Amino acid sequence: MLTVEQVNEALEWVLVPGVGRSLVKLGMVRHVEVTSDEVKITLASTALYPQAKEWVENKVRTEVEKLPEVKKLTISFVEPPPKELNDIRSTIAVMSGKGGVGKSLVAGLLAIALNHKGCDVGILDADITGPSIPKMFGITQHPEGSETGILPVLSRAGIEVMSINLMLPHEDDAVIWRGPLIGKAIQQFWEDVIWGKLDSILVDLPPGTADASLTVAQSLPLSGVIIVTSPQELAAMVVRKAINMARLVNVPILGVVENMSYLLLPETGKRIEIFGKSKGEEMAKTAGVPFLGQIPLDPEIAKLCDEGWIERYKSPAFDSFAETSVKVISGLIHKN
Repeated sequence: MLTVEQVNEALEWVLVPGVGRSLVKLGMVRHVEVTSDEVKITLASTALYPQAKEWVENKVRTEVEKLPEVKKLTISFVEPPPKELNDIRSTIAVMSGKGGVGKSLVAGLLAIALNHKGCDVGILDADITGPSIPKMFGITQHPEGSETGILPVLSRAGIEVMSINLMLPHEDDAVIWRGPLIGKAIQQFWEDVIWGKLDSILVDLPPGTADASLTVAQSLPLSGVIIVTSPQELAAMVVRKAINMARLVNVPILGVVENMSYLLLPETGKRIEIFGKSKGEEMAKTAGVPFLGQIPLDPEIAKLCDEGWIERYKSPAFDSFAETSVKVISGLIHKN
C-alpha cells in the first residue's frame, strides 16, 4: 500500500518557483493523508502569487500521480503566516562592537562551511544600512512573494539569503532610516520570510550594540553569538563591549573569530602581522569561550567577494576555521 513517506518523497521533486527549494524543505506541505482509494494533500499557498500557486498544484499532481496505487488525488491549500512554516534548529548572530572587522565575511564563510557539511543554512542580513551579503554571493535577483509572505533568494550553492539590498531598485541606493524602522525591517525578515526547514540561520549584524543588535537579541530566539575581532588594540577594546552586551542580554557566546590576522607572502610563505600581534586567542580565553580561528588578509578573498564568488574560496586557514566552527554549531543543531 502507498505510504505517506512515498508521497513526501515525490513532493521533494516539486521546487517552489522563485526560490528553488522543495515544498517539503520550505515547510509548505502541511498535511498528507493516504487511504486505500485517495491521497489528500494540504499545501501552504503563503507567498505564492496566483501563477506560481497554479504551477505548484499542477506539478504536485504530475509527481504524485506517477506513484503506484494513486486512484484519486485531492489537493487543497491553506494560508498560514510564514513563521508557522519555519522550522529553524539554530539561530546564530555574528557581531562585533566595531565596524570594518569583517562580520559579513565571517557570516558568509560560516554559511559556506555549514553548507559544505550538508547543512541547510540561511543568512539574514540585518545590516540594513550597509548590506554586503548579496554582493559577496553574486545575488542580484529580487525576492518573490505575495502580500502573505516573502521567499528568500537562493545562492548558487543553495544558501538562502534575505537582505534589504535585494529589495531596492538599485544595489547602491541608500537606506536612510531611523532605529525603529531598522528594527521593524529585521523583524519582518524573521517573521514574514518563508525560511522553511533549516539547520541554521546566521544573522549578520551591523556594527555596535545599539538598536539593531538589541532587536535581534530580544526578538529572535538566538542560540548564541559569534564575536568577530581583528588584531588592533582599538578593535579589541570595542569588541569587549560586544561581549559584555551579549552577557547582559543573556545570549551565549559561542566563540571568537579573528579576521585580518596576518598576511601570508606567496613567495616565501612567511607571515606578516600587519595590524600587530594576534589578540584573538587571548580575548577568547579571557571571555572563557572557544577561539574559533584566524582568517588572514588574503587578496583572493577580496577578489572573490568583489566578483560575487565567495563560495569558491578555499584555503588551509578557511578549512581550519570551518572545522572548528562547524563543530560548535553542529552541537547546537543536534540539541534541537
